[in-house]
Order: sequence, then structure tokens, then C-alpha cells
Amino acid sequence: MHPVVAEVTARIVERSRERRSAYLAQVEAARGAEPGRAKLSCANWAHAFAASDPADRLRALDPDAPNLAIVSAYNDMLSAHQPLERYPALIKDAAREVGATAQFAGGVPAMCDGVTQGRPGMELSLFSRDVIAMATGIALTHDAFDGGLYLGVCDKIVPGLVIGALAFGHLPAIFVPAGPMTSGLPNSEKAKVRALYAEGKATREELLAAEQASYHGPGTCTFYGTANSNQMLMEMMGLHLPGSAFIHPNTDLRDELVKAAARRCAEIGPRSNEWTPAGHVVDEKAMVNGLVGLMATGGSTNHVLHLVAVAHAAGVVLTMEDFDDLSKVTPLLARVYPNGSADVNQFHAAGGMAFVIRELLKAGLVHDDVLTIAGKGLHLYAREPYLDDGRVAWREGASESLDREILRPCDDPFEAEGGIRLLVGGLGRAVIKTSAVKPENRRISAPAAVFESQADFLAAFKRGELDRDVVAVVRFQGPRANGMPELHGLTPAMTVLQDRGHKVALVTDGRMSGASGKVPAAIHVTPEASAGGPLARVQSGDRITLDAEAGVLAIEAELAGRESATAPAEEGGYGRELFGVFRRAVGAADAGASSLY
Repeated sequence: MHPVVAEVTARIVERSRERRSAYLAQVEAARGAEPGRAKLSCANWAHAFAASDPADRLRALDPDAPNLAIVSAYNDMLSAHQPLERYPALIKDAAREVGATAQFAGGVPAMCDGVTQGRPGMELSLFSRDVIAMATGIALTHDAFDGGLYLGVCDKIVPGLVIGALAFGHLPAIFVPAGPMTSGLPNSEKAKVRALYAEGKATREELLAAEQASYHGPGTCTFYGTANSNQMLMEMMGLHLPGSAFIHPNTDLRDELVKAAARRCAEIGPRSNEWTPAGHVVDEKAMVNGLVGLMATGGSTNHVLHLVAVAHAAGVVLTMEDFDDLSKVTPLLARVYPNGSADVNQFHAAGGMAFVIRELLKAGLVHDDVLTIAGKGLHLYAREPYLDDGRVAWREGASESLDREILRPCDDPFEAEGGIRLLVGGLGRAVIKTSAVKPENRRISAPAAVFESQADFLAAFKRGELDRDVVAVVRFQGPRANGMPELHGLTPAMTVLQDRGHKVALVTDGRMSGASGKVPAAIHVTPEASAGGPLARVQSGDRITLDAEAGVLAIEAELAGRESATAPAEEGGYGRELFGVFRRAVGAADAGASSLY
């Protein structure tokens, strides 16, 4: 192992020892000596199968027949989730093939950040992760299952499903994705039209045409944002079948992978010889593998929040220093938009996850000695699926990159370091994604322009007040203030300013999109302004220095004697009033921004 990876892993193990031991004891106690349904009374069990197919009702009487839970985030508004509509039928048929049953245990909400960007509904986005975790817990709490199949793809949805599954960590958990949509208008072209529209040089009709040409069919959006970073993580952490992340929906191979997931889940239940509980799969080494994968591929900053929360659910304690230290020794192996011009389909064609995992294993940057739902060892994920006489099988993936403009080996990376760094200084702690930011733009020292909302920033931009070197401070956007919405709507305007030759940066206690781009952004500033953080005392004109290379977020002003700005009044409508309890209970961003602990 690389010495830094080994050292970070060791300190996570030591830091987590007490919490992890308690969690594993809970997993072992929940396993029990009998399947879940054997604990139920006859009336309970009759209720559970009252509406089932007669053959399934008969099979369910067999104490050796596993019963699998299906928990789905299906809706047909999200392109990534629309293909999931067909999955329960495929899963049930495949379960019957191996003498098992499968039931649709419950649905969880799934909102699209692409639809809610810049809208009031975005203030519910991060909290939806915790709602999904709780909804998953409700689906599984009937205690009638021997394993779970989790159908979800995007943003907060997969982390929420993982957290919920880990609450039932004695059950195997297999995540079943839908895959990316086919390639449409290149993401770089879409971004160009967005920038022109921000300047008033493109019409709304031209903007809509570009967006529709990019987002044009079923499947995940093809840029490398949070949704596709989720799929990468499920491979790195051993919760997918190998190579299943980026197979297109509605293809024979995708359908066979869905069926194979059901058969595999039936094989690895609590009473099998291959018991593979989710609580054992997601351990300290799996979390390190996920962090390294995030850095090596230039993944979404949203996972700095999500991975901390997921780890906590498994009794593992992560810190921002873990991310930073691993980023410093993990080479950047992929250039996928917004870190490059390629989309995830081109990434997959160039070698994809199998190539990335093989390279990281060779370099000693990830742990091979981990338990996965496919068996023992991460090396199983250096394989790719294919159809062999109509059934899915696996073969070794690409040993060399098929396009070195998209994928490179560890000994010739795009950059020596990964994509996410920790910033510390007089404004608190923050993270920055550097993989899409050119080296010459990673340090800026300029006067601040302070705003309390996205709308105020955009109004100032339109008035021409920001046509200069500037650090835009957008505060009161943290989890306690308003749910920590993504501020991706600021990207086109800030890109315009940078393209005009100005040195610009964003500093915020909010989030940027998983598609964070080429403008340096210090995000997740902790403590947030609403919690009395220094950001609440910054004034326009204060000189702020953001230095991603040195890990510094500093201010040249004495803040101690200043009054803190007053947070804007909480707004209702759009469901926001339903989430007051989440805003009051939520933890800090650097602890995962969770309301569950």
C-alpha cells in the first residue's frame, strides 16, 4: 500500500474503533438465527404476502426461500430514474429462477437538482437525502427480508439509500443503476450557450434548444456530476455488480445485469455460506477506496458531504483532513466534463471503471482486501460485463487506456494530485474542487463583494458592478440557514467574468453543483454564517485570499469587533415550511450536514 493511504486508513480505524464496534455488534445481533419472516406471527406473514402471486405465496412458505426487498426511487420525471419502472418485474422473475421471492418494499422520493437549480425547491435537495434514508428504513422495517436491491442513481438519492440500507446492515445490499443516456450535444457546447445567454447574447429559445439537445433521453445526464460520481462510488465500494455503472438503459446487457443482481442477492443472504451484509462491505477500507476513487476521477464535491454521512451510518468517522491527505497522493486519471471535454459514455468506452480500478490497485492506492457483493477483493471490479449466450458474464477490462485524452495510467496522469482540497484560514474551513480549474486560476487575492442570495449576485452582475477582479461572497446558504442549496446558477456569470480576463472566485457556505467548473470556488464554509461563522462579519471591500495550492482561505480584516450580519428571514412555500425541523437539527457541513445524528 502507498504509505499515506495506509496511514490515513489506520487513523480512520483507530478514530472509529468504538463507534464501529458498536455498529458491528448491532449487525450481528440483527442477523439472528432465523430469516426475518420466521420472526413474524402467522398473521403478520399472511399480511406480508396477501396480494402476492399464488406461486410466490406458496414459495414463501419454504423457510429456505430468500425474500428480497426492492426499494426504488423510480419516477418518470427524472431521466435517470425513468428506466427503473421495468426493474421490479425483472427482479421478481430472476428471483423465482433461484427459488426466491422479491417484493416491492417501498418507494423513496427522488428530486432532480437540474429541475430545481435556482428555484426555491433546491432548498429541500440536501435534506431529501435524510428523508430517503428514513423512507428506506420504513420500507425495510417489516423485517421480512433476506436482502435488498436498491434502485436509484442521482445526487442525494444513492447516499440516502446507502444510509438507509446500513441501518439494516445485516442484510446484503446491491445497488442497481439505470445507466447514462446516449451522448447528445457536447457539454462544452451547452456551457458556451449558457455563458452567451448570461451575457444577453443568446435568446431563451437558443438556450432551451441547447439544453434539450444535451438532456434528450432516458438515463443519467452524461456529464461527470454527482449522479455519475455516485455510480463510480458504488463500484469502488463494492455495492454494484462489477462494471454495471455506465451501461445504457433499455439494452439487453442492462436487463441482464438487473436480473443478475437479483440472483446474486439471493445467494448472499444471512443464512447462506456467502453471507455478505452491507455493514461488512461498507467498512473503513471501503470508505478509503471511495475517497481515492473520487479524487482519481475528479468527482463531485457533494460527496465531501455524503461520504462523511454514509461513513457515520456504518460506524466510521471521516474528517476533511482524510479527503485532503488522500487527494495529495492520488493522481488525476480522468478528464470528463467539467474536468475535460469528454462525457461519461466516452469515459466508459476508453476503459472506464475497470481501467481506473486496475491502475489504482497497481499503484497501491486502494485496498484489494475488501468484501464486496461480488466476492472478496476489489480486483473483481477490474472486470467488465458482457453477454455470453444471452446471460451476463465478466471478462478482464481494458489494461491500457483506449483514449489518453480521457483516461491515463497512474504513471502518466493528467495531474499528480486529485481534485478536492481543504482550505483553512480566517474564514473557517472549506473545500475546493481543483481538477477543472487551471493552475493559474487557483490563487486569487481580491476585494470581496458580499451577497445574501443568488438573486442579489445575479442582479449585481447584470448591472455591471462585478466587471473586475472580485471574490464573490454568497453567505447564509448553509444547511442551517436554508438547506444548503446548490449555487450552480452562478456559474455562467462567473465564467463570463473570468473569460473577460478578471481574477474571480466564489466563497460560500452553500454548495456548488457536482458539475463545479473552471472558476475557483471555496464551498461548504464551516462554521456557516447562520451559526455565527466569520462569513457573517465579512464586508464588501475586504480583501480575501483563496489559495488552493497552499490550502488557504484568508481575509485581511479584523473581524472580531464587527457585528454579524442578520440572516434573511426564512421563507415558506414550495414545501420549505415542512423542513423547519431539519434546519434546526442539521449538523455542520464538515460533519456531513446530516439531521440524522
